[in-house]
Amino acid sequence: MLPHLGWVEALARLALAAGLGGAIGIERELRDRYAGLRTHLLVSLGSALFTLVSAYAWTGFKFGNGVSYDPTRIAAQVVTGIGFLGAGAIMRQGISVHGLTTAATLWMSAAVGMTAATGFYAVAALATAVTLTVLWPLRIFERRYIDRIRSSSAHIIVDLKLGSDAAPVLRYLESERAALVGVQVSDEARRRKLVADVELERDVRMVEIINGLLALEGVTGAQWVH
Repeated sequence: MLPHLGWVEALARLALAAGLGGAIGIERELRDRYAGLRTHLLVSLGSALFTLVSAYAWTGFKFGNGVSYDPTRIAAQVVTGIGFLGAGAIMRQGISVHGLTTAATLWMSAAVGMTAATGFYAVAALATAVTLTVLWPLRIFERRYIDRIRSSSAHIIVDLKLGSDAAPVLRYLESERAALVGVQVSDEARRRKLVADVELERDVRMVEIINGLLALEGVTGAQWVH
C-alpha cells in the first residue's frame, strides 16, 4: 500500500492523467501529427506515475542523521527530461521549423499528468480544456486572421543548365517580392542546382513565380516546398 494514499485513489489519479493526456493526443492524431494519442497518453501517465512515486513511495523509509527527504526531486526531473522528448519532435526544413506545437503539447501533457497525480483534479481538467482550446478554436482564429497579415516562407529549387549564371534567377526572385534568406548553388553531373529560402508577402502567388522562373533563359526546372 502507498502511505497516505489508497490504491483506489492512486489508480483514479493515474486514470485521470491518462485520459486528459489522451484527449490532447487525440487532437494531435486528428491532425496527423507523429506524436499522437499513444505518445501523449504515455507522457501524461508516466509523469503522473513519477509524481506519485516522488510524493508517496519514499515516505516509509528512514534516513540517517542530516539526510532529509525531498518529495519534489523526482518530479523536478520530469520537467527536465520531457525537454529531450519535446526536442525530438522538432524538425527543421530549410528556414521552416515544424513540430514546435507538438513539442509544447508533450510538455503540457507532462504538466497535466503531474497535476492530476497531486490531486488537483479541477486544475488538471481546466488546463486540458485550455490546451484543447488553443489547439483548435484558437488555431482557426490564427489561420483566418493572423496568417493574412504575416509573410510566409518557401523553399525554392531551380535547375539550371550546367555553367549557367544564377544571378538572373536571384534578381527575378527579388523583383517578385521574394526576400532572400539563404541561397545555395551546387554543380552536379549535368546540371547546376540553386536552392533558395525566401520570405514571401501574403499576396504573392507562388505559381506565378515558378512560371516566371521557367521562362528564364538557362532554367530547366523549378519547384517549391512550403
